[in-house]
Amino acid sequence: MVSKIKNSIIFSQIPSVTESDYPGFQPDTYILKKGSVHRHGGKELPCDVLCERDAAMQLRDGTTIYMDIFRPVKEGKYPVLIAWAPYGKRGHYLCYDLFEGRMGVKEEWEDGLNEFEGPNPSYWVNHGYVILHPDPRGIFGSEGDAYAWGTQEAEDEYDFIEWAGQQNWSNGKVGMTGNSWLSMAQWNVASHQPPHLTAIAPWEGALDNYRDTSCKGGIPDILFVSSIFEHLYGNNKYENLVAMIKSHPLMDAYWEDKIVHAEKITIPAYVTASYTNMLHTNGTFAGWEKISSKEKWLRVHDTHEWHDYYTPEHVEDLRKFFDHYLKGVNNGWEKTPRVRLTVLDPGHKNIPNRPEESFPLHRQKLQTFYLDTSNMGLSQATPHEENSFIYNPQEGASFQLTFTEDVEIIGYMNLCLYVAAESADDMDLFAYVRKRDKDGKLMSIPIINGQNCTGASGRLRVSMRKLNKEKSTVNRPYYTFDEVQKLHSGEIIPVEIGFWPFGMKWHAGEKLEVFITGNELWTHPEFPNLPAIDNLNKGRHIIYTGSQFPSRLIAPIIKNC
Repeated sequence: MVSKIKNSIIFSQIPSVTESDYPGFQPDTYILKKGSVHRHGGKELPCDVLCERDAAMQLRDGTTIYMDIFRPVKEGKYPVLIAWAPYGKRGHYLCYDLFEGRMGVKEEWEDGLNEFEGPNPSYWVNHGYVILHPDPRGIFGSEGDAYAWGTQEAEDEYDFIEWAGQQNWSNGKVGMTGNSWLSMAQWNVASHQPPHLTAIAPWEGALDNYRDTSCKGGIPDILFVSSIFEHLYGNNKYENLVAMIKSHPLMDAYWEDKIVHAEKITIPAYVTASYTNMLHTNGTFAGWEKISSKEKWLRVHDTHEWHDYYTPEHVEDLRKFFDHYLKGVNNGWEKTPRVRLTVLDPGHKNIPNRPEESFPLHRQKLQTFYLDTSNMGLSQATPHEENSFIYNPQEGASFQLTFTEDVEIIGYMNLCLYVAAESADDMDLFAYVRKRDKDGKLMSIPIINGQNCTGASGRLRVSMRKLNKEKSTVNRPYYTFDEVQKLHSGEIIPVEIGFWPFGMKWHAGEKLEVFITGNELWTHPEFPNLPAIDNLNKGRHIIYTGSQFPSRLIAPIIKNC
């Protein structure tokens, strides 16, 4: 890590470790017996598991970190799977206490040895793998201060992978698995190309911490970030991301260090994504597109990352991938469709696992739908007359179009608006593309456990609207986030609101709705009690349409579906 960046980081004391969170530092080696149960309702261990608890290794700067090692009892050389996360080597307090119900993850799907959002060690040991659960620097008993992604974490992972690949129980091939932070860790270190890292399986994880999670659309998400970091435990300090958001509100060297250079990833990758994860959707799809791996696969599901990750049939699918690349098993994995796409269809049945050759789809046709404030409609023709609509940002503005044929919208959308703010020098805009049935009823998108999504979404703090013209395309704006451009009184400005990738079907007679508001309509399903993020809206908003102000939605259309 560049010393200038490192010296600017604000650290805070990690919450003290308690016995309920951490059973203590107990280096030991023992066998967990076949048939034993390690959590209430959890599955029995399918085999004996040799556990080395609180084993130590040293990073390049002399910092010692500790891990739990789970491996077969029989001596041999096995492929290694690493789950890199800051939630504890055995994340019981997160898995079972904080997230009761865990988005439909059944008790019998976990063995109680697993980290939060990580693999079940006994399953993989039973199939001839070694599982490593390290506590990164600063976490629980590991030395040093804890960092949030960036170069420092990647270097630590690199050292750990190379150590693992050279142990006497390793066959020299290392893979990584897990979701959320565990996926972000995979993107991060794979871009640094450690020689022993052979394959990765990012199961929904951000690629750019500023754009994907902390400040989506230039709007800080302080509440969510703080909710994650308050559940880290250790004896030292941690990188205070909330403080850094406040002290570094614009894109700078600090945030640039947390952007993964995915084009440097060349190893095989099994990427899993969904359209409805507010933290990970954009980064996961971007990672799939940007990595240079010739052998890469994408599967898009329609539930939640936790449920999807632990579903037994998906675990078997993942093992087929790792068996192929880490064990050299000739199991036909290479014949798996490169893209297995789910198309959402609220009011009907979703279309799961549809084979495709690419994402975005090669056969997409970008189509423009113009907003018309004279009738609050959408059409493919530009309205001739200039009109405007004034709305309270606590309420919003709805524009609708009825499809006359079956249509899918799959990929990236861009909402180009001409807007102004009454009595304010800034505005927060939240935009949604939603589906209404033939009678106009809003069709919510089920996720799991009673949680629903309101539709495809995008957001923008208007003062952060500056675009990188070289990286932006007609349907995918790329913001620089390095300059604040406040509004002037009476000024009408064009803005582009990019949507995270989506895939949904409308049937003939159903309505496409573009809904624009000043509020976040859908919060994190993992944290149903967490309030929506704060906005800075004051006064009313104005949307302009017409030939002079061609407000429009640009969408990737798939017909004959």
